[in-house]
Amino acid sequence: MNINTFYKNIEEGILLGKSPVTVESGQGAYLTIKGKKKLNLCSNNYLGLASNPRLKKAAIQAIEKFGVGPGSVRALSGTNILHIELEERLAEFKKEEACLVLQGGYVANLAAIQTIMGKEDIVISDELNHASIIDAIKMSQIKNKFIYKHRDIKDLKVKLVEIEALRKTPKSNGELPIVLIVTDGVFSMDGDLAPLPQIVELAKKHNALVMVDDAHGEGVLGNHGRGIVDHFNLHGKVDIDVGTLSKAFGVIGGFITGRKSLIEYYRQKARQFLFSTALSIPDTAALIEAVKTLEESDALVKKLWENASYLKKNLTKLGFDCGQSETPITPVMLGDENLAINFSSKLLENGVFATSIRFPMVPKGKARIRVMPSSIHTKKDLDFGIKVFGKVAKDLSSIVLKSP
Repeated sequence: MNINTFYKNIEEGILLGKSPVTVESGQGAYLTIKGKKKLNLCSNNYLGLASNPRLKKAAIQAIEKFGVGPGSVRALSGTNILHIELEERLAEFKKEEACLVLQGGYVANLAAIQTIMGKEDIVISDELNHASIIDAIKMSQIKNKFIYKHRDIKDLKVKLVEIEALRKTPKSNGELPIVLIVTDGVFSMDGDLAPLPQIVELAKKHNALVMVDDAHGEGVLGNHGRGIVDHFNLHGKVDIDVGTLSKAFGVIGGFITGRKSLIEYYRQKARQFLFSTALSIPDTAALIEAVKTLEESDALVKKLWENASYLKKNLTKLGFDCGQSETPITPVMLGDENLAINFSSKLLENGVFATSIRFPMVPKGKARIRVMPSSIHTKKDLDFGIKVFGKVAKDLSSIVLKSP
């Protein structure tokens, strides 16, 4: 392929006019977009910590003491005392033996899988797992990859029976293959939960490891927001618990928790950890304060669930299909992609920022507006959002609402 053809293909592959909205304010209940205030219903800032005064103060104080950047990778001179404190606090908060902090949730999933899984090992993955899990499996070049139907324990059991002979066949190095069952904790598009207790039970029976990506469960599920493992009281039964620090925790980063020996192995072997500069000083300090905030009180978590319940109840009353979500994630199902795009555009015109979700993020015919309430929304904020949703549905006559 010549260079001109290459760039022509690139240009044809670009979705013209699909650049993300530029936000001109800090993250909060409202955002400033093109100079105008819009109700923010599409952020992952579940607990409002992204602009929390405590976190901002901690970041500023850390900058004054340590500067801005860590200066190196963690394995050389980049491990600051704050990084160690954050990992220790997260491990204690999650009720795990140890924790390793990385640069993001995506990176954490790559590290969690690639570091321990080889080509001849076996992975069994939920069909709706996050892209980072899918990519981690691809990058690991795992030949023995099995996909089970979404949240379907019967199908998972079938897959585990199918691999029984394979599991007992030694690899080229003479060792038996690792079997890893991996699932999202909260599925980000539909808001449903993994049946983790049943997964853990099957894994124990079939001598498999369990990994959960709890990006949307951290700060949301469990006591004080400790996540899905705490929610189901499965401490010590999930081998690899991966989380993100950019959603409910309000900053940036990702982490892996588990047994001390496993985390130390990741620390010494994970290329994503060894060859990337450490998390910045202000980010790390802000995250320590975020963990402290959740340790001290569950008020923000309770308020999030209260707001989510109110929003879902009233959108459903208007006739919207809000799917089968078990979490604050609220999908407003529309089906048609163009309708979802138009609906999102009309919402923005009327003062509400809630983006459309469509293929390839969800299957074709399953387009929706994903509505994301937070603990910092007031009842007045939510009432305004609900009113606008009703108005836009009325304006777009192609939408058929259910009878309340």
